[in-house]
Amino acid sequence: MSANTETAKSSIQDKLNTFHNWAGVDDSTLNGGQKLAVKYFMGAIILFIFQILFGLLAGIQFIAPEFLYEILDFSVNRMVHINAMILWMLYGFIGCTYWLLEDESGTEIVGLKFGILGFWVFSATITVVVLVYLLIQTGAGNDTTLWLINEGREYIEAPRWADIGIVVVMLVFFYNVVMTFSQGKWSGIAGVLTLDLVALAGLYVAGMFYMTNITHEQFWWWWVIHLWVEATWEVLVGVIMAWSLMTILGVSRRIVTTWLYIEVALMFGSGILGLGHHYFWIGTPEYWLSIGGFFSALEPIPLVAMVVHAVYDSGERGFKNMNHPAMAWLIAHAFGNFFGAGVWGFMHTLPQINLYTHGTQWSASHGHLAFFGAYATINIAFFYIAIQHWRGNVWMGADSQNAWRWKWSLALLNIGVLGMTIALLIAGYEQSFIERAIGGSTWGGYFAAQTHPSFLTAMNWRMFFGLVTASGLGLLVWDLLTIGKGETRKAEVIAQSE
Repeated sequence: MSANTETAKSSIQDKLNTFHNWAGVDDSTLNGGQKLAVKYFMGAIILFIFQILFGLLAGIQFIAPEFLYEILDFSVNRMVHINAMILWMLYGFIGCTYWLLEDESGTEIVGLKFGILGFWVFSATITVVVLVYLLIQTGAGNDTTLWLINEGREYIEAPRWADIGIVVVMLVFFYNVVMTFSQGKWSGIAGVLTLDLVALAGLYVAGMFYMTNITHEQFWWWWVIHLWVEATWEVLVGVIMAWSLMTILGVSRRIVTTWLYIEVALMFGSGILGLGHHYFWIGTPEYWLSIGGFFSALEPIPLVAMVVHAVYDSGERGFKNMNHPAMAWLIAHAFGNFFGAGVWGFMHTLPQINLYTHGTQWSASHGHLAFFGAYATINIAFFYIAIQHWRGNVWMGADSQNAWRWKWSLALLNIGVLGMTIALLIAGYEQSFIERAIGGSTWGGYFAAQTHPSFLTAMNWRMFFGLVTASGLGLLVWDLLTIGKGETRKAEVIAQSE
């Protein structure tokens, strides 16, 4: 058995060495945390592909319901699509953190072996859960179903055993980060990251218990969907953004740290109260109408301000940038976060508007632009930062060989997501008008909206732009595998100012 295990490990290592030689990368340039980060980045890309694939399947079924009928249910495709999205972004965030951890702390990662074990446990858990989703799909609706198949709650469908595994992995991640910073340097980024990871590990627990009162159940369910996914992730994105701007632009640490503190203050001051826009129609007290309506759109403001200030600061010193694709995606993130999470979110979270838009494709329009603009873009930007270092800090500019690939992938992904966003907005508008305003939220109004020519045309356009997004992803993967390969020009090391 031992000999077989060693043979298997040797075979895997040989394949990795072959891939690294083909891709032109050198693991010897990476520290322990960065090697672990590469595993997370690869997992993130695989899950990103699954997200788009199952999104396309669900999109086809929406306009052709007979497609894969009684083979693969629409609800399963939609569930895998959404959960793959959440997980690939989480993989990316964890990878980004491991990548910057040793550089920011000035010391080796404490408990790295636990971190590596956590990655494999996390990956194995996801694999088993997805296979159960696809092969079993439904259960009897008893405790066995809850523990082994599906908890049945939208967005957090993972069975109970997987929930426990996710919390354990988050606790290991928290241990690696906190203990490393405690052994090395402490900084503003370290403090914000540590505080945020407490919430990242703790808030997920709010989705692991049931209450018999549906209002109480929904109340705590939103603590995971909003505060775990939207609030703690926004702060984590702020940390990644701050470090990225210092790395590729040499922006003053004082500037990005200041905006990071402002973001945390706004998150406590508005992000938690902004949760109230989910409480409008579930039976909670009426005061949530005004609280949730006012505070919902303030969260992305400091991140946008950080980028604007950083670009100004770098412009004062010549705007030196040796990683053009990463910078382009950081700018896309600033715009995407502001419009997707801010403008598109606030546009339909005032209670007077949400009365008509809640639960329509209008919400899906906001969700597509917000998740891509706020989270996908920052992960992709960091992938380019990592691949530049992995290839030996080579020049990655707009004039590089085959630079058209990252430019076209940037364009196609953003055009595709924006196109889906507009198409879903039109479909949501028709639903709000026909189903809610005219039909009065009746079944007749619902089916009248679902079969209206404008609604159907919008959903067809959504499918078209989904294909555009998929083509952009294909180019992105190709570019990440090949960018910088054969490049001999070295990127200038940009000193970080205090």
